Amino acid sequence: MPHLAAWQWMLGGFSAFMIGVAKTGAPGIGTLVAPLMVILVGDARHAPAWALPVLLTADVFAVWYWRKHAEARQLFALAPWVVAGIVGGAVALGLEEAIIRRMLGGIVFGMLAIYLYRRFSSSSEVHGNPALYGLATGFSSTVANAAGPVMSLYLLSKNLPKEQFVATGTWFFLVLNLAKVPVYVYHTLFSVESLTFDVMMIPLVLVGAFAGRWLVRVMPQKLFETGVIVMTAVSCLLLFR
Repeated sequence: MPHLAAWQWMLGGFSAFMIGVAKTGAPGIGTLVAPLMVILVGDARHAPAWALPVLLTADVFAVWYWRKHAEARQLFALAPWVVAGIVGGAVALGLEEAIIRRMLGGIVFGMLAIYLYRRFSSSSEVHGNPALYGLATGFSSTVANAAGPVMSLYLLSKNLPKEQFVATGTWFFLVLNLAKVPVYVYHTLFSVESLTFDVMMIPLVLVGAFAGRWLVRVMPQKLFETGVIVMTAVSCLLLFR
C-alpha cells in the first residue's frame, strides 16, 4: 500500500477521474493532470511513471469506445517526428525538475500562440507543421505526460469534428504511451508503490470515462474548441509554477 497522506489520495483520485474524462470527452482537461501528479509525487522525474498506467487504462477504454470515428491518416506524417521527440525526452529525463517544467511550459505556450495566430489570421485554412508538433508531442509526453495541449492544437488545426477529434487523439496516445514504457523501465521510474497506486485508481478512471462520454455528446462544437484553447492556456501557466 502506498504511504500517502489523505490529501495525496484525494489529489490522485481527482487526477484519475480527470484522465478518464479527458480520454473520452474533453482532451484539454487532461493537461491539468501533469502538474497535479508532480505535486502528488513530489518528484518531476517519477511523476510521469506514476500516471502512465492510469493513462493506458483510460486509453484502452477510449479506443474501444471511439473505434469507429478515428482518422488515422491525420497521424502518419507525425510518426517519425514523435519518435525523435521520445528519444529527446528520454535524454531530458536526466535534467533537473525545474528545467524540465519550464521547458514544457515554453513548448505549450509556443504551440498555443502559433495556433491562435493562424486560427485568427486572414488565411481561411489553418495548418499544423508535423515536424514541430511531432517533436513537441513526443518530448513533452515522455518527460511529463503533458503532450495533450500540443496534440489538441495539432488536431484542431485539421478542423476535425469533435467525435473524430477525440477518437484520433485516443488512438494516438495509446500507441505513444505504450512506446514510453521501455523508456521509464530504463530509467527505473516504476516501483511497486506506484503500480499499486495505479491499480487502485482504475475505478475512478472508468467513472471519469463515462462522464466524458456524456460531455462530448452535449457540448457544441464551438464551445468544445474554445474549452480546449482555454484549458491549454491554464495548463501552460501551471507548468511555469
